[in-house]
Amino acid sequence: MFDKRRPLGLSSSPDYALVGLLRIPVEQISPWTSLTRRVLFAILLLFTAAGVVYLGRHGYRDNSGDELSFLDAMYYATVSLSTTGYGDIAPITPTARLVNIIVITPLRVLFLIVLVGTTLSVLTERSRQAFKIQRWRHTVRNHTVVVGYGTKGRTAIDAMLGDGVQASDIVVVDTDPIALEAAAGAGLVTVHGSATKSDVLRLTGVQRASSVIVATNRDDTAVLVTLTARELNKTAKICVAIREAENTHLVRQSGADSVVVSSETAGRLLGIATTTPTVVEMMEDLLTPEEGFAVAEREVEPSEVGGSPRHLSDIVLGVVRDGQLIRVGEPEVDALDAGDKLLYIRNGGK
Repeated sequence: MFDKRRPLGLSSSPDYALVGLLRIPVEQISPWTSLTRRVLFAILLLFTAAGVVYLGRHGYRDNSGDELSFLDAMYYATVSLSTTGYGDIAPITPTARLVNIIVITPLRVLFLIVLVGTTLSVLTERSRQAFKIQRWRHTVRNHTVVVGYGTKGRTAIDAMLGDGVQASDIVVVDTDPIALEAAAGAGLVTVHGSATKSDVLRLTGVQRASSVIVATNRDDTAVLVTLTARELNKTAKICVAIREAENTHLVRQSGADSVVVSSETAGRLLGIATTTPTVVEMMEDLLTPEEGFAVAEREVEPSEVGGSPRHLSDIVLGVVRDGQLIRVGEPEVDALDAGDKLLYIRNGGK
């Protein structure tokens, strides 16, 4: 039987309760810009109130019994919006009222902004974040979830951004507040928590994600995160970085599509660098999409069907057919089929 005393999971929590855990990046503006906007909004409210009073001026009279002018309407709106009220001293000449409108009211508005601006800003920011969280949770689709914002996670995100992926399509999960602050500063959506927990992954919208990158510091954590992510999403492409090659089969059995052994890859490059350092330089060039060359994938064009990949203008490294990579030179890809994908070298600047 369902236990009513059991606490709700994070994914079932109201949006306002997620402020601080789930963070949507916002546009950063200067304090002076924010202050100017507040003052202009206050002035707009003042003129709106004055216009309403002036349109209904036949229902207002001053102490002299005369019909209100627009200046009178502005004065009435001023003392009303500023909660000043009517005292025993009130300006009765147009000049005095004009001075009250032009000088006294802006000073009073600035005073109120300085006095309660911080509190209002905090409350407004929490409300804005709650609204952004609500909208984001209902619209996020086909994004990438990156677990871990260490060196591997940051580098993976840089590579995706270099390939044209929008920052708004990347969600970062980490337990380190400093790392999350850096990710938020880069314009990324962040979730604070352990990705080994299904509730935390649900907050990222992993159920609707197109891919998941697991870049944790421990292999056992990577296995558990991969299991949890695969349970929540059966179709997403999961790419995992691990330290030891002996754990590769565990990660693949957990549901990973691609496994990168970071220690062995770095070791091979170090070994190559002792004899042929220019090869390492070229490998780094291929892995940096912003400049030089880069490895890319594209569909076979109709005019290329039936031809050999070795005769194309692009430098083709392999052919992906039915989800399997076949290297150039194998007899299976002497003739390209419709639906094949080409792995080729392109100019990174294009």
